[in-house]
Amino acid sequence: AKAVQYDAAGEMHYDAISAFIKSMRGSDPDAAVYWLARMLVAGEDPRFIARRIAILASEDIGNADPRAIQVAAAAYQITERIGMPECQLTLAQAAIYMACAPKSNASAMAVWAAMDDVQNSRTIPVPIHLRNAPHPGMAEQFGYAKGYQYSHDHPGGVSPDQDYLGVDKSFYTPTDRGYEKHIAAYLSHQIAQRNHRR
Repeated sequence: AKAVQYDAAGEMHYDAISAFIKSMRGSDPDAAVYWLARMLVAGEDPRFIARRIAILASEDIGNADPRAIQVAAAAYQITERIGMPECQLTLAQAAIYMACAPKSNASAMAVWAAMDDVQNSRTIPVPIHLRNAPHPGMAEQFGYAKGYQYSHDHPGGVSPDQDYLGVDKSFYTPTDRGYEKHIAAYLSHQIAQRNHRR
């Protein structure tokens, strides 16, 4: 067997993992499994690879295929428990799954936008009706939880008038790919229902 050039702490390490991630993101299972094999043959820590698969499952697939995060979590757990050489099978299955899954970064974009908002904009106080009132006096004296509408008491399990943020902001915009198209349709239906009831 020929020796594979690979600097585990240097440029080759970062170049190979970059190619691996970009191949999964770009929906190329052949390239993804090649870069996986290249890293494994060179002695890369399989747990490092499993962590990158898990990050990609949320960042680049998200709710377009909610099973991706389950596959990634299982792959990480199995990789930790059994190690090499057997975990090569698990990592290959997971990498191929990620490459073949529909893609969406909408969840990642949502949390990045919300994080930016929290760090750079005025902090939004928790609306009074959403505040916790573990003691009856808090509800009576300060109005905590007063006016909260329990979702399950309403048609479709959603309150038509409940405000959960206190300001008019939107962070999550689902795509029309994979399962996320169903989420988009559900959210669109909820908005239409709210507008109809008002």
